Amino acid sequence: MVKDVTNGRGADVIYDPVGGDVFDKSRKCIAFEGRLVVVGFTSGRIPDAPANHLLVKNYSVVGLHWGLYRKYDPAVFARTHEELGRLWTKGDIDPLVSQALPLAEAPQALTALAERSTVGKVVLLP
Repeated sequence: MVKDVTNGRGADVIYDPVGGDVFDKSRKCIAFEGRLVVVGFTSGRIPDAPANHLLVKNYSVVGLHWGLYRKYDPAVFARTHEELGRLWTKGDIDPLVSQALPLAEAPQALTALAERSTVGKVVLLP
C-alpha cells in the first residue's frame, strides 16, 4: 500500500510506536535514505534492525525518547508545539482525530485507549 501511494518510492519517514511486526513491515516500505523513528514497543515485541538491510536501502533507524527532552532540552516542547500549530493552521498536516469528547469523559476515553478500540487521536475538550 505505501509503495502504491508513493509510486514505488516508499515512505521518507515512518513514526513507529508499535514495534514488532509493524517495524518489520515498515523496513520493507521505507524509501532509499528514509528514516524509521522508533518511539516504543506497544506490540510487546522489540524488533531487530539487520545491518545488511540498513546498508542495502541506506536508511536510518532513530530512537526517540520524548521524555528525555525534559532533562536535556526542555524548551523543545514549546518550540515543537508552536511549529505543529503553524503546520496545522497552514493545512500542511491533518492529524486523524477519531473522537472529540468533553473532558468529563476522560475516564471513558482512557478505557477506550487501553482497550485499543480507538483509531487516530482522541481529543478531550475543556
